Amino acid sequence: MPSYQRPRHVRLSLLPLAFLSALPATAMAQDTSGSERADGNELDPLVINATRNRSSAGETPHKVTIIDREQIKQQLAITQDPSQVLSNLIPSYSPSRQKLNNSGETFRGRSALFMVDGVPQSNPLGGGGRDSYTIDLSMVERIEVIHGASAEHGLGATGGIINYVTKRPEGAGVSQHVGVSLTSDDDFESEGFGNKVDYRLSGQDGDWDYTVAASRQKRGVFYDGDDEIVGMAYHGEIQNSESYDLMAKAGYWIDDNQNVELSLNHYDLDVDDDYVPVSGDRDAGVPTTARKGNPDNDPGYNRVTNARLSYENSDWLGNELDAQLYTQRFRAQFGATGLGSFPYQDDAGNTLFDHTRNESDKVGAKFSLSRDGLLDDRLKLTTGLDLLQDDTRQQLVKTGRNYVPESRFRNLAAFLQGDYDLTESLSLHAGVRQEHATLNVDDYSTVDRSTSVENDLVSVEGGNPDFDETLFNAGIIYQATDWAQLYANYSEGFGMPDVGRVLRGVNEPGQDVDTLIDLSPIVTDNREVGARFDWDRYGLELSYYESNSDLGQRIEPDDQGVYRVQREKTEIQGVEITGEAQVNDAHQLRLTYTHAKGKSDTDGDGSVDTKLTGRDLAPDTVKLAWSAAWNDKLSSHLQYSYYRDRSFDDPELEFDGYGLVDASLTYQLPMGRASLGIENLTDEDYFTYYSQSFPQSPALEDDLYFKGRGRTFTLSYQLDF
Repeated sequence: MPSYQRPRHVRLSLLPLAFLSALPATAMAQDTSGSERADGNELDPLVINATRNRSSAGETPHKVTIIDREQIKQQLAITQDPSQVLSNLIPSYSPSRQKLNNSGETFRGRSALFMVDGVPQSNPLGGGGRDSYTIDLSMVERIEVIHGASAEHGLGATGGIINYVTKRPEGAGVSQHVGVSLTSDDDFESEGFGNKVDYRLSGQDGDWDYTVAASRQKRGVFYDGDDEIVGMAYHGEIQNSESYDLMAKAGYWIDDNQNVELSLNHYDLDVDDDYVPVSGDRDAGVPTTARKGNPDNDPGYNRVTNARLSYENSDWLGNELDAQLYTQRFRAQFGATGLGSFPYQDDAGNTLFDHTRNESDKVGAKFSLSRDGLLDDRLKLTTGLDLLQDDTRQQLVKTGRNYVPESRFRNLAAFLQGDYDLTESLSLHAGVRQEHATLNVDDYSTVDRSTSVENDLVSVEGGNPDFDETLFNAGIIYQATDWAQLYANYSEGFGMPDVGRVLRGVNEPGQDVDTLIDLSPIVTDNREVGARFDWDRYGLELSYYESNSDLGQRIEPDDQGVYRVQREKTEIQGVEITGEAQVNDAHQLRLTYTHAKGKSDTDGDGSVDTKLTGRDLAPDTVKLAWSAAWNDKLSSHLQYSYYRDRSFDDPELEFDGYGLVDASLTYQLPMGRASLGIENLTDEDYFTYYSQSFPQSPALEDDLYFKGRGRTFTLSYQLDF
C-alpha cells in the first residue's frame, strides 16, 4: 500500500518536447515536492507550483510571495473579500475596490494572470474584471505569487501570476472541517448582517485520496464610516449578494511514482435585486449610496466552472513528466443602469434598459518534462508545450444582440527552461518560449448604445489575425553569504489587449479585424534586481523593477461613458521592501513598503509624457502586521495599511491617502476555535482609491463615487476533526 508521504499537490508544469526523453538516464528524477507539518512549519523547502521548473521558495531569480494557510485564515477572520485579502498580503497589488468588478486592481501596474491549480481564470479577450472571484478562499491551501511579467503560463501575466493551490488531504485516514461565521456593521443593522458556512471532507483510502468541500455565503449591505449604505455598482457588487462553491477532487496512485487526479470546482455569486444606486455628487463630495428598490433589470452574477485532469510521473525514463487537461466555463452578468446605455423599446413603447453578459469557454492542455542531475548534477532542463482555445463574446441579455462578437483565440506555445549551477554560490537561469496565436472574428456590426435595437452603428469586416512572439527570460542568483542572496532577472510577458473593448469600440466605417492595430499583442519587459537576507529570526527582501511596453494598453472613458482602449508606450518603475521579524516564539512582525511610478506616451511621439492614473498604478503603501500567541489558547493579529497621497496630471484625480487598521482575536476552545475579527477598527470614513483616482466619464462620475466599508465585525467558529 502506498504511503501518504508521496507527493500529492498539483503541479503546473506539464508534458514534453520529445528530445528530453532521450537524455541520459543516469539521474533519477528527484521528489522535490517538499512537505509541510500540520502546523504549517516547513520540513523541506516549499516547491512553488506556479514555476514551470518547480523552483523552491527563496531560490528564484525574481520576487515570489507565498501566502500560506495561516495567513489566509488570519485574513478570513477579518474579511471574506478575496480581493481585500490579496491587497492586504501582496506587495504592489492595488487597494481592493470592494466590488465584484475588479477592473483597475493591478499588479505592478499591469494585469495579473489568475490561476486555480494552474487553470487560467483571467479572460483577456473580454476583460470584465471578475478574475479574482472564481473560487472561495475556504477551498485554498496557499496562494503563490510571481511578481513581474512572466510567460511561464502564457497569456495574461504582464504584471505577474497569482495561483490558488487548492486543499488536499492533510494526513492518512479521514478528516473533516466545519466553519461558520457571522458578519455585521458596528450598529448591527439587520440589513447589514451576513453569514457563511463551509464544510470539507478529505482522506486517503488505499491508493485513492479525495477531497470534497462546499461553502455558502450570504452578504448584507455595507455601511461606510458615516453609517450610510455604500453605493451599489451596476457593473458588479459583492454586498447584498449570495454565493456558493462546490469542489471535488479524487486522486489515484498507480504506483509510487505515478498519480492521476480529477478535480471539479463550481463557483456561483448572485447579486440580490432589492437595492438600487443613489447618485452622489463628486464636486460636492457627496458619495454614491443605495436604497431599497427594484433595479432596472436583472442583477449581476458570476458563474464559473473549472474541470481539470492531471497525470504526473516522477520517473518516466529518468525524467519527471506532468500533464494537465482543463476546461473553464465563465459567465459574468452585469447589472443594468439608467445612465442612457442600451435603451430599447418594448411592445408597449416603454423605454427599457438592456444589460450585458460576458461568456467565455476555455479548453486547454499543459505538458512538461523535466530532467535534473545533468552535467555532473549542475544542470536541470524543463521543456513543454501549452495549448489553449478561448471562445469569448459579450451579449445583450434582453435583446439578444452581440455587444462584442464571438471571438475565438487559439494559442500554441513551446518552451525550454534551463537552470545551471555555475558554482556552489552562483546559479544561472534562462529560458525561451515561442508563442503562436490566432484570433478569429466573423463579420459584425457594433451596437449604438444611445438608441433602439434596430439602430446599429458600424459594420466591421471579420478576419483572422495571427501573432508570433519569441519571449525570453534570464536570471542570476548569487549566494553571497549564508545569510545574504542577490538576484537579477529579465523576463517578458505576453498579453492581449482588451479585445472586447477594441471590437465594440470601432466607430469608423471601412475597418476590418485583420488590420486593427489595437489588436496587436502586449509584450512587456520586466527587469528586476533584488536582495534577500535571512538572519535566523529576521528576514528582509529588497527589489527594484522596471516594467516597459512599447505598445501597452490604457483605458480611457469618452463623453458617452464608453471606455476605449488606447495603445501607447508605457514605462513603470517600482520598489518593493518586505521584512519579517520573529521577535520571540510568541510574537511576529511584518513590514511591507511599495513605491511605483509610471508614464505613458499619449501624444505618440515615442516619449512617455503623462502620469498613469489609479486605474493602472497602486498608491505608495506601507503595511505593518503583528501576530501574537499570548498562550496556548489565545492569539491575536493586528494590521495597519497606509495608502499615501498621490497626484496626477489631472487635478480632479488627486488622491487623499488614508490608513486602515484591522484586528482579530482567536481562542482555542475544548472543541474547535473561535475568532472575532474587526475590519476598519477605527471606523475610518474614506473614499476608496478607485473612486478618487480612476478616470470616469462625466456621465458616470456621480454614480461611481464610492466610500469604503466602515467598521465591520466578523465572529467565526472553526472545527477540525
